[in-house]
Amino acid sequence: MTFLLVAIMTLNAQMVNKAKAVEVILKGGTLHTVSNGNKVADLHIKDGKILAIGNNLSSATATTVDCKNKHVYPGMIDGGTRLGLVEINAVSLTNDYNELGDFIPHMKALTAVNPNSVSIPVTRVNGVTTVLAMPAGGVFPGTSALINLVGYTPEQMFAGFEGVIMNFPSSGKKGRRDRRSEEDIKKDAEKANKKINDIWDKAMLYAKIDSAATAGNQKRNDYNPQMDALLPVVRGEAKLLVEVNKENDILAALKWIEEKGIDAALMGVSDGWKVADKIAKSGIPVICGPVMGLPGRSSDRYDVIYKNPGKLAEAGVKVAIRTRETENVRNLPFNAGFAAAYGMGTDAALRAVTLTPAEIFGVADMLGSLDEGKVANLFVSDGDPFEPKTTISKLYISGRDVPMESRHTLLYDEFLERDPGLEK
Repeated sequence: MTFLLVAIMTLNAQMVNKAKAVEVILKGGTLHTVSNGNKVADLHIKDGKILAIGNNLSSATATTVDCKNKHVYPGMIDGGTRLGLVEINAVSLTNDYNELGDFIPHMKALTAVNPNSVSIPVTRVNGVTTVLAMPAGGVFPGTSALINLVGYTPEQMFAGFEGVIMNFPSSGKKGRRDRRSEEDIKKDAEKANKKINDIWDKAMLYAKIDSAATAGNQKRNDYNPQMDALLPVVRGEAKLLVEVNKENDILAALKWIEEKGIDAALMGVSDGWKVADKIAKSGIPVICGPVMGLPGRSSDRYDVIYKNPGKLAEAGVKVAIRTRETENVRNLPFNAGFAAAYGMGTDAALRAVTLTPAEIFGVADMLGSLDEGKVANLFVSDGDPFEPKTTISKLYISGRDVPMESRHTLLYDEFLERDPGLEK
């Protein structure tokens, strides 16, 4: 009986408290709106939305939070992660981001998201309120989903965007252990390019057949979930997220996207700084990162990865930043901080993890800035969130007051003043 009681107490000591829906007025903080500059004002949260922004706001039903000498920021958005899809990398049973098959765009990340992932509270207490959960693997590994980091089910977490992922064929070596000859690399690249073109030609034909059936009020008898998943992309109704990194591959991807007339965004783009002007000319946005990384080549300067977002932005590319992490998505503000320090600037870097990804994902009417009518995803801090010394004191996601707790904080509290022994 004593053992059971101790076990229950230990379990409760490591459970994160629930987020609660609230009506609250944040009084007198410096609002970093992103969309309309900075200003000292009050912000009223009600029914999950930002009800009002102004001076001397009041409400008989709202709780007041003093934010004098504090800063209020929109929640940060990570444009590419595996958060919620992986719990322990080394345990395959907890990995749900890489399914079998090379052409599986119908595999939806949203259905695989684990709302109870230990990594979610760890992430959000750093001010990251929304992430893109994305699959990996083959040429078309599945469909990613934008999620808010509060909810009991994936559907409750869904933030309004899903996008098919495409890994564009690489024309170079896959790593230092790649022992293929130049001829073999060329042949493999040609084979991969033929494969994506064949898939796209079939998708175009499938779209025509589907349109004809719809126009004739006929019901198709076939079942093709792969092609059904690509239909919105083919018709220009959905964005294709194209993972590509090497210089020559980026150029090939730009040409392919233009030829096919696809609404797309590039992801990764580690060599983007080399062809920034061509990406800018294409008008295609980029989700760049991770920024905290090593150069891809021994001949590159140590800081090429840090400078990449700034170089792209300077050329006129619309740039968002991602971590492509699982348990370390919490480091998104520090990825942005590196980009800010190495040429992008603080304002542009903040936009790259707030309003810009919201625009790329088509949800800027709901997320990404502090504006009346938008979803109340925001946090209160004592300074710049890109600085490790900054402390976040309040966090709201979908208008819910989220406890500043995670497995990390609970373990810290548990062992800070630990009892040297348990009574027998």
